[in-house]
Amino acid sequence: MHILFVCWGNICRSPAAEATFKKLLKEESLESEISCGSAGTIGQHQGNPPDPRMQKAAKLRNLPIGGTARKVTDQDFHDADLLITMDHFNYSELSKLSPSPSLNSKIIPFCDFVRPDIEEVPDPYYGGTSGFENVLNILEEGCFNLLKDLKEKKVSDS
Repeated sequence: MHILFVCWGNICRSPAAEATFKKLLKEESLESEISCGSAGTIGQHQGNPPDPRMQKAAKLRNLPIGGTARKVTDQDFHDADLLITMDHFNYSELSKLSPSPSLNSKIIPFCDFVRPDIEEVPDPYYGGTSGFENVLNILEEGCFNLLKDLKEKKVSDS
C-alpha cells in the first residue's frame, strides 16, 4: 500500500504528514507493508526543503522531517492507493490534476480521520509558531486514525 499526502506547496503540511505517518509505521514495524510520500498541487516550491518553521516545530517533537518539495504527477495517481489532501482547496485542485476521473476515488480528505469539528488542516505558512504546532497536533491525530483504519480494513479483508 502506498499513500501520498498532498497540500499546496509541499513544504509544510504534507511533508509533516509524511514524517508523522512514517514515524507511526516504524513504531508499528509496518514499513515493509505501507509506504508514504508527499507532494503539492503547485510546483512553486519544487526542490525546496520543508519550511524551516515546520522543521523546528517537528524537531521539538523528535519528528524527523526532510525531503524536497515536488508537484503531484500523473504517475502518482497510478502509484498511490490513497491521495490524502489537507484541505478543500487542494482536494479540488488534485481532482482537476487527475489524469482520469476513474482515479478520483483515491482522493480522500485528511480530515476524514480527525474529530468532526476539524474540517481542514489549516495552512500555517502565513501564521506564527502556534499554527505549526496546531497542524502537528491535527496530523498526529489523523495519522494515528488513518493507520488504525488501514489495519482494521486489512483484518476485515483477510
